[in-house]
Amino acid sequence: MKLIILDRDGTLNEDRDDFVKSPDEWIPLPGALVAIARLNHAGWHVVIASNQSGLGRGLFDVASLNAIHAKMHKLLAAAGGRIDAVFFCPHSPEDGCRCRKPLPGLFEQIAARFGVQLSDVPTAGDSLRDVQAGAAAGCEPHLLLAGKSAQYRRDRDGGQPDGLPAGTVLHADLLAFADFILERDARLALAEQKK
Repeated sequence: MKLIILDRDGTLNEDRDDFVKSPDEWIPLPGALVAIARLNHAGWHVVIASNQSGLGRGLFDVASLNAIHAKMHKLLAAAGGRIDAVFFCPHSPEDGCRCRKPLPGLFEQIAARFGVQLSDVPTAGDSLRDVQAGAAAGCEPHLLLAGKSAQYRRDRDGGQPDGLPAGTVLHADLLAFADFILERDARLALAEQKK
């Protein structure tokens, strides 16, 4: 199974300092829906792993979160894409859970649900904790220089966040990440044909 694990806010949709609390506040980033559709059409299954501490903080409820995801699924379907599953941590930072990124709990849940080893699974997100959680679970980490990490794209000195896991690949956004994955797939397929 070809599986990719993505963050949601700042990766697929615009992030907000006051949290995405309603469908009206869920706005896809430019090219993000197309990126997922292109990955799907190439045989990739896409799963979301997202901290949603707004639930634990009482800023929105599960019905609102479900409505946000219904909008996401509808817009993706219109673009020819799909998300296979959404895994989220509902806890606030004070709860001390194992599923809140940068801990790997959500990734472990995904591995169990889909029956996969995570060692060859690419994961992408816009924050250090996204790639730290994926790397801790054994995934191949990719940092998107969008959302929380957009500042590193603007940094003239090529700065990167401290604590970035070894081997993390940087991309401008989700569309650039999808291009990287699809180009790599094409190179691997060509190499197989030449054998």
